[in-house]
Amino acid sequence: MIAISFSVRALAAADAGAIASWRYPPPYDVYDVPKDPSWEAEILDATRWGTSYFAVDDAESGELVGFLELVAKEPDSDDDLEIEIGLGLRPDLTGLGFGPSLVEAGMAFARDRCRPRTFALDVFPWNERAIRAYEKAGFERGDVYVRTFPDGNEVTFLRMARPA
Repeated sequence: MIAISFSVRALAAADAGAIASWRYPPPYDVYDVPKDPSWEAEILDATRWGTSYFAVDDAESGELVGFLELVAKEPDSDDDLEIEIGLGLRPDLTGLGFGPSLVEAGMAFARDRCRPRTFALDVFPWNERAIRAYEKAGFERGDVYVRTFPDGNEVTFLRMARPA
């Protein structure tokens, strides 16, 4: 397996367009951006580039290989900051073992930007491939819950977290 060294930077218009065009094979096609119009609107919103959405490149080639989303949850105290991580790898790179190092790169980037106490993420409970990658990066399984979206759609997620 070839290793990738990841670098993170602000998302740009070309990156957002590329990510929106990525297509994953079933059952991972639920991650195709156009399948969720609210997510598509978010990732194409230039005001979020460099604040919550970031591009992940192959550090050697400079080629876009993924994305990172960071959302700070309102802390109960100054030392209680939780960062929610969302990330994705380009479809042709999935299932090749790059997930844990992508997660580590995202956490390192988040640590440089702020001092979180914890990292958390939500994943589909059936996505064992992603769950294994998150566990290799130190995340632990938490509760399974149902989230209702503004359009009324209900989706089941597994919450995972780890100390920063």
